[in-house]
Amino acid sequence: MKVIVVGCGRVGSAVALELRQAGWDVCVIDEREDALGRLGDDWPGEFFVGHGIDLQLLRAAGIEDADAVVVTTDGDNSNIVIGQVAQKLFDVPSVVVRVLDPARADFYTARGLNVVCPTSGAIRALTGAVRAYEGALG
Repeated sequence: MKVIVVGCGRVGSAVALELRQAGWDVCVIDEREDALGRLGDDWPGEFFVGHGIDLQLLRAAGIEDADAVVVTTDGDNSNIVIGQVAQKLFDVPSVVVRVLDPARADFYTARGLNVVCPTSGAIRALTGAVRAYEGALG
């Protein structure tokens, strides 16, 4: 199984390493060459420097044969566009996009994009923790 991970920060690098450990063929794209250091000195997968919206770069990374694309850059707009390109232009079967803005996450989820919104998860967890405390007092 082949996956392309766009964005090699804390989240993207952890996803890439975990999928590689699980036996996936992993290719990582990041705008910064030094992001490769997050993958370790013995990274066996491919690594491309550039912007994930670059169609030539996506093709060089193997998007036409990819089973999955995970988009985790720090920009919601970039993530959404890259995810839509992977899904609609290249017909990648599994596309997962991180979106930090809950309203945008809901909007694009309703339009068929597989979105993970850590902000919404944090809001639920924090609110739930406070309400559990409130319930313990009552």
